[in-house]
Amino acid sequence: MKLRVVLVGPLPPPAGGMANQTRQLARLLKESGVTVQLVQNNAPYRPAWIAHVRGLRAMFRLVPYLVALWRALRAADVAHVMANSGWAWHLFAAPAIWLARLRGVPVLVNYRGGEAEAFLQRQGRWVRPTLRLAHVLAVPSGFLRAIFVRYGIAAEIVPNIVDLTRFTPGGPRAPGQHIVVTRNLEQIYDLPTALRAFAKVRGRYPAARLTIAGSGPELAALQRLAHDLGIADAVRFTGRLDNEQVAALYREADLLLNPSTVDNMPISLLEAMASGVPIVSTNVGGVPYLVEHERTALLVPARDADAMAAAVLRMFDDAGLRDRIVGAALQACRAYAWERVQPQLFAAYARCAGRPVWRESAL
Repeated sequence: MKLRVVLVGPLPPPAGGMANQTRQLARLLKESGVTVQLVQNNAPYRPAWIAHVRGLRAMFRLVPYLVALWRALRAADVAHVMANSGWAWHLFAAPAIWLARLRGVPVLVNYRGGEAEAFLQRQGRWVRPTLRLAHVLAVPSGFLRAIFVRYGIAAEIVPNIVDLTRFTPGGPRAPGQHIVVTRNLEQIYDLPTALRAFAKVRGRYPAARLTIAGSGPELAALQRLAHDLGIADAVRFTGRLDNEQVAALYREADLLLNPSTVDNMPISLLEAMASGVPIVSTNVGGVPYLVEHERTALLVPARDADAMAAAVLRMFDDAGLRDRIVGAALQACRAYAWERVQPQLFAAYARCAGRPVWRESAL
């Protein structure tokens, strides 16, 4: 497919879901013969000390970003804009859409994030005029698509991509009770409930251990809670890990725990599925669109440490259940491999110039 794509989005560090997907997509598109020019919207501050000056630092990042984007769009067939809620939309996604249209370049908006409904409720009057300029709105899940449809905005699904060459099941080893959490240490991911659930699990399995891979502002509070619960000796906070380190962690894991209170289509679940790691997750947002309770994961209500602990214990106690879930998850995650997602994305590129994303709601 001879195509020139300007891909707009963040790159690691930090190694969050969107940043990892942006970097991975750039590589996969190039390997598929697409000419890709990547415009990073979170480039390092120059000079570095600007990062510590609030207000001023936004301008030092925004101006070089807009200049680089304007130049890149000059030779583009499609602008692929990675987008999220909040200030990231207003500072980076919206300007990219407007600049692309000024250059006469059709736009595919690739919207992600589990807080879309709250964002549209609060900021819809500012978001709608910009979305009218986009030619295709692609979202990774039926959950987000349903939200946009409720607001009269047509969306199509182009799933997240999981790298099945990097995330693979580990070799044979003795079963254990090593639980991992791969979420940032932020309030929306509700790590305190995970710690309380783990304390209950450890009452049954004293050798159980918990590894939390991520960084964020809640680290000190979480460390205090682990100490207060009497589990500090069994909990390891690794800080932020890169993709290779996360893949290695999954190969050592016996269960992935996802305690999130807000979610869309967490790539961490896809990576665990591809790694042969059984999942216990909250049933929030788009998670039930990605995994099915009792078939590819066990799902529990958010903020319910008792239910979470019971599901973890059930997975550890019932080897047959665990094996069935792992097998079904390994099959299911193949739908998110590049060879399955690529035709959907290329079809969206092909339609990009011919079908507007916006339609007025009939409601």
